[in-house]
Amino acid sequence: MKQNKGTIGIKEYIALVILTVGAKLSDDTPAILFENAKNAGWIAVALIGLLSVLPILFMLKVFSVHREKNLHEIILHLFGKFIGNIVSVLLLFGGVFALIVDSGISTDIISSFYFTKTPPIIVYSILMMVCAYGAKRGFEHIGTAAWLLLPYVKITLFIVLLFSFGGGTFGFIYPLWGEGMLPIIKTVAKDMSIYADFLYIGLVAPLVTSFKVLKKGTIWALAIVTFEICIAMVAFVMLFDYTTAEMLAYPFHETIRYIHIGFLSNVETFFFPFWLVATFIRFSFYLYLSATLLGGILKIKEFEYLIPLLTTIVILLGAAPESPSITLSAARKMNFQLLTPAFFVLPPLMWILAKIRGDFKNETA
Repeated sequence: MKQNKGTIGIKEYIALVILTVGAKLSDDTPAILFENAKNAGWIAVALIGLLSVLPILFMLKVFSVHREKNLHEIILHLFGKFIGNIVSVLLLFGGVFALIVDSGISTDIISSFYFTKTPPIIVYSILMMVCAYGAKRGFEHIGTAAWLLLPYVKITLFIVLLFSFGGGTFGFIYPLWGEGMLPIIKTVAKDMSIYADFLYIGLVAPLVTSFKVLKKGTIWALAIVTFEICIAMVAFVMLFDYTTAEMLAYPFHETIRYIHIGFLSNVETFFFPFWLVATFIRFSFYLYLSATLLGGILKIKEFEYLIPLLTTIVILLGAAPESPSITLSAARKMNFQLLTPAFFVLPPLMWILAKIRGDFKNETA
């Protein structure tokens, strides 16, 4: 399978992972976590982040001895062509389903909060066509765009959180453990796959300048996005209380409509452009990953030509549901539950198979 020759360094890699995974704080992920964990949703996120270290380290260990292979190629090597392709097809279905649901949710956000008079199918089509163009430009361009945009996104996020804490009520975070440890554990068990992106990022592992960059960048990105989502969850609770926060489909966007900054009116129009460009980068990356995996399964070297096909499928399926905020949220919960076993079980299993095959005998630092 032919990969785009462009590679990215640690700055671009960390920026890309932070923008894609960290974007979950701005969709319905907080509301899903609040359902069971209540005001302790931020603790659930911290635990998920800590537990995610295990599968990520197992995956990195396997990549350390297969530095020229991507995730699909390693799966074929470890499981054999027949079983390996089955595993990759299942991952493809999970990834494309997640892309359909997440892009549908972003379309619902744009249509509900910002372009209320524009038909959602128009919004969806424009969103995905821009993302398809970004994906077609290649991995290096996506990473560069992420690095250039990152400071602006983080400055706006800092402003939102600062005013949220300033206008919130600290007492809303108590009791710290919410309704107890059992609901938190249940949330962690069901929603572990909010970090499943790290598994799919293995599809572009050879396009990072070195394994050292891949390892260091992945660990740093995991720590940063976990911290960001935890802080955002606390801010939402302080501002709305969890009883309100869990009823809000998109707490982040409700927050930027709620806060007031001096004489500025319609504050959300100041934050929206940065969020929108970050959304373009996120789904461009997801399309690129999906095309990479599909190209590997079908043995198509020029996998970039699959991007328009995938984009069309995403638009047709993503725009279909009625009552999108309800339907897509239910679909997202289901996808979390389906991807959680894959994220938590596949990397350790890959490590065990690599150990059995003796792949670590000639391991280098």
